[in-house]
Amino acid sequence: MLVEDTTAPRKQRHTARRILARLIEEHGAEQLSYSTVRDYVRVRRAQIDVEAGRRVEVFVPQEHAPGAEAEVDFGEVWGVLDGVKTKCHMFVFRLSRSGKAIHRIYPTQAQEAFLEGHIEAFTEIGGVPVRHIRYDNLTSAVTAVVFGQGRQRQENDRWVLFRSFYNFDAFYCQPGIAGAHEKGGVEGEVGWFRRNRLSPMPVAGSLDELNDRIREWEAQDDARRIGDRIRTIGQDFAAERPFLAPLPAGQFDPGLVLNPRVDRSSMVTVRMVKYSVPARFIGRKVRVSLRASEVVVFDGRTVAARHQRVAARSGCSVQLDHYLEVLKTKPGALPGSTALARARESGAFSSAHEAFWAASRRVNGDADGTRELIDVLLLHLSMDAADIQAGITAALGVGAVSADVVAVEARRHAANIPAGGSGSDRHSGAHADVKVQRVVSLTQRRLMDPAAVIAGLPADTRPLPSVSAYDELLAKRIQPAPAGTVSKENIS
Repeated sequence: MLVEDTTAPRKQRHTARRILARLIEEHGAEQLSYSTVRDYVRVRRAQIDVEAGRRVEVFVPQEHAPGAEAEVDFGEVWGVLDGVKTKCHMFVFRLSRSGKAIHRIYPTQAQEAFLEGHIEAFTEIGGVPVRHIRYDNLTSAVTAVVFGQGRQRQENDRWVLFRSFYNFDAFYCQPGIAGAHEKGGVEGEVGWFRRNRLSPMPVAGSLDELNDRIREWEAQDDARRIGDRIRTIGQDFAAERPFLAPLPAGQFDPGLVLNPRVDRSSMVTVRMVKYSVPARFIGRKVRVSLRASEVVVFDGRTVAARHQRVAARSGCSVQLDHYLEVLKTKPGALPGSTALARARESGAFSSAHEAFWAASRRVNGDADGTRELIDVLLLHLSMDAADIQAGITAALGVGAVSADVVAVEARRHAANIPAGGSGSDRHSGAHADVKVQRVVSLTQRRLMDPAAVIAGLPADTRPLPSVSAYDELLAKRIQPAPAGTVSKENIS
């Protein structure tokens, strides 16, 4: 039966179960078990193929030139992100010679993640392989496999543009499981990293935090030896790195470019998710770069808004900064706004802002007090959050609920930051001998509750002012004139 199969069509050859059925029917082998037939067929069929001169799959060891080749693959991983068990995708880039590997985890394995992973890898290794990079026939690169034409593929246009920008060639493996051995290095790397670094499931607040942890693991892996190699991965990579092609001078945007229109809520819809933009863009079309982990909105070449990408459908990402100009004219909309709720959840609207808002409304009223808060929030567009928070604390400490006072105190705090910090003076001792006085709003101090009187000011022992001395300057009362007489005042 197995010999006959050497000339039979591939889909009409005997299976072990069919052989067992024929042996029972034709030879009465009722006591024969399926496992016995299966084991025999597995060994004997391979021998017959060799005897018949049929093709036998043989793996030939390969030698990789330094800096010449690399392999890329995606692997599915799970992690606990912000308390939620989440399915993610790990991009792996591995140099074939040294085994140096770069791993990045993304919420998707779409083309934007595929391209961003390459950019991260090229940046980390400091170059590009000079010969080619090996791939599966994944849809991010290949639109169609041309069967009967060897390795010929129809490639995605954006993928061709990316390869041209970084000047490297792609080698596509055979379709299906038959081509897995052609990039066995990265296949093994995905499994090794998943078992040794991602088991048990990693717990992190975000993907950025998890990827930062992965960078530390990659640095530790430089001291690891692969198999029976004498040198470590780091030592082999140091010898291979000079042979890589240099990186191009410019930058490639890995995001998918879209042009949605901004709706009346000052939001754009990208892949069924809404993202806020500054209110001045309402009614206009904007250019959006949809990337693996973020969404960037451009006004010409200037970045107008930047959001973390939302994986859940029908979700939204709202930033309070985008609505501040509108809220200046509609302060009553702030307390119940979605933007304020999201800012509170993220911690951007801190307890210091809450305290300032409460004090400002008590002194200035709801509308004007909210406008003062909005002026403080507008300071975040040009100053560091830490400086502004220090400014709010200082302003409240002197009983002032004015955005101007917060701005002055924030700049004062920024000027005292050590060299290298935001707003620091180039000469750290330039203002060491200058006595800086705090700004005190006496008007607002009088209006505030006695419990909020400024601490540190000297007691006012002066007597209350009196205007009794000025009573002499008052005009004398004119007595009414007798009837029939005419006074000079009346004549005049």
